[in-house]
Amino acid sequence: MRRALLLVLVLVTAALTACGVVVGGGSGQGDPVEGGGGDGGMATAEARGQTFTSDVELARELTEAYWKQTFAASGLTYRPVTDFIAYQGDNGPACGDQQAVPNNAFYCPAGHFIAYDENWMRELYRQMGDGSVYVIIPHEFGHAVQIQLNTAFRLNVERELQADCFAGGTLGALVKGGSLQTEPGDEDELLVNLAAAGDPTDDWLRPDAHGTAQQRQTMFAKGYDRGTSAC
Repeated sequence: MRRALLLVLVLVTAALTACGVVVGGGSGQGDPVEGGGGDGGMATAEARGQTFTSDVELARELTEAYWKQTFAASGLTYRPVTDFIAYQGDNGPACGDQQAVPNNAFYCPAGHFIAYDENWMRELYRQMGDGSVYVIIPHEFGHAVQIQLNTAFRLNVERELQADCFAGGTLGALVKGGSLQTEPGDEDELLVNLAAAGDPTDDWLRPDAHGTAQQRQTMFAKGYDRGTSAC
C-alpha cells in the first residue's frame, strides 16, 4: 500500500463528526484478519463489497472478525453487538432516554447495538466512495470495544479520538492482512473527505467534543500505522 494513499485514508475521519452516545474505553492488538483481496476499491476476492448494502455488511463482518481474533489473542472473549440497525431520518431506535437523530451513526451501550441513518450513509458513499463505510462502521465498533474493556474516560473527546484510532487500526489490519484491497483511484475518491471537518475549535471540555480534524486524522494514522494496540 502506497504511503500517499495512507495519508488520504487518514482524511476519512473527518466524516465522523456525528457520533452518538457511547461509554467506555480500552485497547487491542494489531493482528490482521485472514482473507482475500479483490477489485473495486475496498473489496474482497469474492467480489463482495460492490454495492452500498454489501459494503456495509462486509465492513460489519470483517470488523467483528478482527475484534474477535484480537480479543482471543489476549485471552478475552469478544461479545458481538446484539443488533445492527439501519434507520431513516427521525425513525431511529432510542438509546436509553436519548432518541436517535438524523444524519448519524452511533453505538448504544444500553442495548449493545449499532445504528446508522441509511440515507445519510448512502449519500456519503455516493459522494466519497466506499471508503467512508469502512471507517464509520469500524469507528462505531470501536465504541463497542471500549465498553467491553471497561476503561473510563474523563472527557468525551478522549473516547472519540480512541475510536478514531481503533478505526484506523482495524482498517490497517484488514488491508495489510489481505481482507481488503485498495485500487488506483482510491486516493482521489477519499480526498472528497477534505470537504468535511472535525470540531471547529479545540474545546475539549465540550460534552460532545470529538477533536479537531487534525487531531482525528493523527489518531486515525496512529492506529493505521501501529495497530489498535497503540490506541
